Amino acid sequence: MTTDLNQTLQERGARYGKFVDHAEVTQQLKTVIRIYLRRQPVGFMDNDQKEALDMICHKIGRILCGDPHYADSWHDIAGYAQLVCDRLNGEER
Repeated sequence: MTTDLNQTLQERGARYGKFVDHAEVTQQLKTVIRIYLRRQPVGFMDNDQKEALDMICHKIGRILCGDPHYADSWHDIAGYAQLVCDRLNGEER
């Protein structure tokens, strides 16, 4: 199992860069969002909207610290946005 895990970590590092760099970028993006949300009334955003923003920040961090030409990262961003859009239009997934 350790060999599989090490292989996975190597593959992810090659694709997305160092985790500490990714974590720094992602946490800075999330901090900006949290600061803004604290200024808003309770219930300003639904949990799926906040989670989608968190995941989009995660994907942006991967793009900035890793391979910006990896289409799957961009596809994932579109997917999280689409899930919220669908729910707002009455289609929950």
